[in-house]
Amino acid sequence: MDIDSLFDVKGKVVLVTGGAKGIGRMISEAFVRNGARVYISSRDATACAQAAAELNTLLAGTTTTTTGGSAVALPACLSLEAECVRVAAELRAHGEIQLHTKLLTLNVQQVFTLTQAVTPLLEAASLPSNPARVIHIGSIDGVRVLVLPTFAYSASKAALHHLSRHLATELGPRGITSNTVACGPFLSKMMAATLRDRAGAFVNGATLALDGGVSLMSKM
Repeated sequence: MDIDSLFDVKGKVVLVTGGAKGIGRMISEAFVRNGARVYISSRDATACAQAAAELNTLLAGTTTTTTGGSAVALPACLSLEAECVRVAAELRAHGEIQLHTKLLTLNVQQVFTLTQAVTPLLEAASLPSNPARVIHIGSIDGVRVLVLPTFAYSASKAALHHLSRHLATELGPRGITSNTVACGPFLSKMMAATLRDRAGAFVNGATLALDGGVSLMSKM
């Protein structure tokens, strides 16, 4: 096997939720730079359009344009079930609430709803030697209790980590892996691509802490 192909994502279709800003923006850029067609989804339609335009402009004239790398804005409010269904439908074609409830809805319930909606697409794209991937962006806040009183956020991320494990057991036999990257506060590239490429095909149900060791510090 050619080692270059282990980390090859050329021609892959990737949906990055929250992909217009911050870590999500880094993930979007990494996939686009490596030849994937990336759908950038966020509640902020302007930010989605801007991120997609920036990435496509950034890559204009590079070798990436010949390998299929591109970005497409797909704005959606994924705290709403109807929006999850709409996003899945668009991919197939090519209220005021309290903060605690909102975070649990967005970070857990609608993650499940969206995964449910796109599962047929993932199954169709899966190969025995190269399964489709679901990569959740968790947090070290969901792994251990930190100093900051992030009650709702921490609870939602811990729930997401465990949801990902359940999805791994359910979707694994259908050729789909489910893993979580538990991020800490940092400004660097993400390792989501490691789970997405062929070298990560045997990783399933894992939660990978990516925080520079912050979660090991006794006062954090």
